[in-house]
Parts: sequence; C-alpha cells; structure tokens
Amino acid sequence: MRFLMTFISFLMSIPIFCQLTEVVDSVVVSALRIPVTIEKTGRSITIVDRNEIESFNANSIDEILQLVPGVEVQSRGAFGAQADILMRGSTFTQVMILVDGVKINDPLTGHFNGYIPVAKDEIDRIEVLRGASSAVFGPDAVGGVINIITKLNSTSRNEESISGSIAYGQNSLRDFNLGLSKSSDKLILTAGISSRQSDGQTFQPISLNPDVSLEEYNNYFDITTAGVGVAYKFNPKWQMNVRSSYDIRDFDARYFYTTSTFDKSTEAVTSLLNHLMIKNISDKSSSQIDISHKHGTDEFIFSPDFPSTNNHITKFTNLIATHHRVIGDVSGVKLGLQMDRRSIESNDRGNHEDFHLGLFGSFDYSFSAWSIIPNLRLDYDSNYDLELLPSLNIAYNLDQATFRFSTGRTIRAADYTERYVSNNLQNLTPGRSLGNPELVAEKSWSTEIGLDFRASENWTVSTTIFNRSSQDLIDYISTNQQVIGSVSEIGTLQAGENYFFASNIADVTTLGFEVASTIRTNWGDKNRLLWNSSISIYNQNSSEDIISVYLANASKLLWTNQVSFYTDKLNFHLTGLYKQRNGRAAETIGSTLSDSYLLVNLSGYFNLSESLQLGLHVYNLGDTEFQNILGAPLPKRWLSGSINWSF
Repeated sequence: MRFLMTFISFLMSIPIFCQLTEVVDSVVVSALRIPVTIEKTGRSITIVDRNEIESFNANSIDEILQLVPGVEVQSRGAFGAQADILMRGSTFTQVMILVDGVKINDPLTGHFNGYIPVAKDEIDRIEVLRGASSAVFGPDAVGGVINIITKLNSTSRNEESISGSIAYGQNSLRDFNLGLSKSSDKLILTAGISSRQSDGQTFQPISLNPDVSLEEYNNYFDITTAGVGVAYKFNPKWQMNVRSSYDIRDFDARYFYTTSTFDKSTEAVTSLLNHLMIKNISDKSSSQIDISHKHGTDEFIFSPDFPSTNNHITKFTNLIATHHRVIGDVSGVKLGLQMDRRSIESNDRGNHEDFHLGLFGSFDYSFSAWSIIPNLRLDYDSNYDLELLPSLNIAYNLDQATFRFSTGRTIRAADYTERYVSNNLQNLTPGRSLGNPELVAEKSWSTEIGLDFRASENWTVSTTIFNRSSQDLIDYISTNQQVIGSVSEIGTLQAGENYFFASNIADVTTLGFEVASTIRTNWGDKNRLLWNSSISIYNQNSSEDIISVYLANASKLLWTNQVSFYTDKLNFHLTGLYKQRNGRAAETIGSTLSDSYLLVNLSGYFNLSESLQLGLHVYNLGDTEFQNILGAPLPKRWLSGSINWSF
C-alpha cells in the first residue's frame, strides 16, 4: 500500500494536467444546438467518447462524470444509487442534464437529476459544456450542461454491435450490462439494459449521546435501467427517431437527507422517458421537432417506526422546435421555440403545476481566424415574469492554439422540494428541511476566458478562468420557527424550534480556475498509453455571513487522474480523485465529513480475444473512509470480477 500511495503521489506531482479528450477539430458538438466544431464554439467543452467510456472503471454515468474537469459528483450511495452533480462550484440544482438534447432535470428535486435513464452500453458519447448556457437551453443551465448522446443519434451507419459485461463481487454484487445496435442506410435499432444489485456493506453509526443507541445497517441497492430506440430515414430529407427508457431503483437512503437519530430511510424511485424526434434536412437548412415526456414516482419512508410515507408523482412534458439556416459559407442562424409543463402530486408537498415558454436564437459567424456566436433568449416561467437571457461566445483560432471568451446570463426557479417540502406535515420534527413558497428565482452572470493549446499531435492543454456573480441564490439555512412563521395552512411547526428553511441568499460570487490536457502515446503495433489529469480550484464569497447546507458542501479543489495502459493481452486503468472542501461533523450519529480525501480505483483486463476480456476491479483501492454528504458513508474497498465482450 505504501508503494501505491508513493506511485499516486508521483503521478500527481508531475506538472501536466490532462483532459478526458483532446480537442478534435473535426468533431461537431450538439451541446450548443448549432452544428459547429469544438474550436469554433468559444466554450470549454469535453467530449467523452465510446472508447473512453468502455475503458473507465465506472459502474454508472455519474462515476464517468466525476473524471471530467469542472464536474463534481457528490455520491450518496454506492454504485450510482444516488448522486448530486455539480459544475464549477454550483449547487446540484444548477446543472442541466440532457438525453439526446432533451432536458430531463427532475421537477421534484435536483437530487434526482442523476437518475439518467440510459444504460451504459447505450451511450455513444457524453458532451460536457461548462459555464452559463441558459440563453440556449433555458433555466437551470447555470454551472453547465451535460448531454448524453445515445447510439440512436450516432452518425455511424451500416454497422452492427453487441457489447456487454457480467460482474460479480463482494457483498453479493451482481452487475449486468448489455447493448445492441443494428443500422443500415435507412434504419437504426438500439437497445440497452443495465442491472446492479448488492446487499451492501455494513455500517455502524455511533451516537455521542450515551442514552441513544443506533443500529447497524447495510447500504443495499437494486438498480435497473433499460431502453430501446428506432430511427428511420424515410428519404434524404426526412428522419424520425423514437426512444423509450425506464429506470427503477430501490436503495437504502439512511442519512441521505438528515443526520437525525430517527433516520432509517429507504427509497424507491422510477423514471419513464419517452422521446420523439422528427427532422428535415435540405442543402441549406434543417428543421427539428423534439417531443418528450418524463413520468416519475418516488416513495420515501423516513423510518418504519413512523407510519407516514411520502409519495410523489411528477410529470414533465417538453416540446422543442428549431430551424437552422446556413447563410453563405461562413455563417448561420438558428431559431427555436421551447415549451414545457411540469407537475407534481404529493401527500407531502401538495399538488402543483407550472408552465414554461422560451423563444431563442443563435447566430454563428466566422471570418479569418475568428468565430463569433451571440445567443438571445426571451424566457417566461410560472415562477418569474419575462426574462431576457443573452450570451456571447468568441473564439480566435491559430494553428496550435484557440483563445476562448464567453459571457452570459442565467436563471433558475426553485423546484417543488425547495418550495413545498414538508409544508403539509403536522407537528414537523425539528431539524427537518422546510420549503418556502415565497422563493424568487436565482439570477447569475458568468464570464470566462480560456486557452486550448495543441502542443503536439499527442498532447493538448486547456486552461480556463471564470467568474460567476449570483443573486437570490437558493439554499437551506437553519432558521427558528418564530422567524419562519407559517408557510402552509395545513402543516404545523413546533414552537421555538429550528428548521432548515429554503431561503434566498443575497449575493454569492464564485471565482474558478481550471487546467487540463491529454497525453496519448503509442509505441509498437499494439501498445499505447493514455494519461488524463485535471485540477479545478473554486472560491466562493457571500455578501451575508450565512452557512447554508449545499453551498458549504461544494469543493474548493478537485484533482483527477486517469492512467490507461494497453498492450496486446493486458489493459490497466488507474483512476484517482482528490477533493478538498469544508469539513463538518454530526455528533448525533458520530459522523464526520473530512476536509479532504483521496479515492483510487483500479481495473485490469486480460484479453482472451479481440472481443472477449476477463476483468478484475477494485473500488476504493486505498480502503478510504469518506463521505460526500454528511452522514452518508460511501463504500470501503470493494472487489469484483467481470467478463466483458464487444462484437
């Protein structure tokens, strides 16, 4: 183990910081809704392709994302049971999640945004767009946008593939993944399924109060995701895609949301996503209509010792219509309309519905070495009046370098949990979260400058400095009942007690610095090395001296490393994540959130043939005791073995 720690320290001491993917000029990104290559976007973008996804020692999408520069994944449970996704020091509610360009952010709570209904073997690539993006995508795109592109939307045709894996490990871990795709000139068929179950590891919370005895528990989980899609090209101009997917998960949620000694939480969540896309393409223009509907259920039991169960049903219907027109050889314009309706039926939060409408436009213009993309959006939501959301992206390209500048305004309205959680409960116990129906929308302005430097064919470096100024930021603050008063005609609070009350914080400024690059080395016919590393540093200042729940939990420093070594018969993948943040403690359950930790995962594969592998995986190689959320310990060392195939 001493050798391992020395080796990792050596890796981290070398002054080269690497990004998940090199800047590839020929890659057209869809994360801006306009067809431009990366070097012309003026934005900090990472694309994780299929080959990299297959090489990661990752059991879920959020474990893949935690290696992307600027992305922080705050896992609560093991193997993707639940995770908050943050970007650039944002809160977990300020990141937009897309599947094939369609928003899937959960209207109930941002805690559920990580429930992405895409099986791992369905993914073609992941596009990560850092920074303000509301002018293009609407509310919630404050810290950035993550777009999961499925194989149904891949540009590859006339191919067939079958990929998957079967794994078994400690604590009765069973992990199964399967992906199928078949395509021709006119038809694409895709399907995928992933299933992970485990009895979990055993944890024993210890209260510092000698009069309170806490029982041990297992962080069990049972997660299944399945999807199927069909794309048909009627003729060179018309194409239709239809995809349906389902995600169901049941897991231990003890201390996920509270540090109460009464907490024995379990949770069962389902997500059904249906998406229809119709596209028309001509020589100089293209039009597209996307219609999606997401239906979610959540059953939350705080403790079997209490009779109440929180049940929620959410619905989110989204319509996006866009038209893109090429103007000459160097410019183009895209206009769009977005409408969505979200609703909730809940015994805890009540029944509510909201409507949103956005009109947006983008113009891309290139001349000489310059690329300029202004964006403008007029946005209306039931929770705020008309808002104007502009942004501007500028890129200046040289042979080996791209200079970037971006600035934009963003907005986010409170979700149903922030507005209504526990409003309908009688005699609410102290220390619980409490919604605030009077919350106003958050508003932010972000500006960044960056440089992408292509030092050689095998090495790229990227640096970015950004500033985000936010007003009326929403978070939970410990507040006395006398200050809160009454938030509902139905629910009641205990006199003189404190609750974590959702509130608007006056002003918050976030300053950040990110540096990243990629090294790829080949020697011989089949030997190659891939080294990725990144460092992200964030500093936040508030105009009020208030300690809130989730802002205080954002990291100050993230340092990631991934080393992959390939030979004819053996592949090795070593990933490391080092995190610094504010430490905290919960004496009620004897739990400590350390101010830093190092997590290391290791995978090794033996190639039986070009399409069949045997794998050995070690999660948390250093057996580190750590948490991302105070009270919810994450797994210690966990071993598993797998059979992997790709035909």
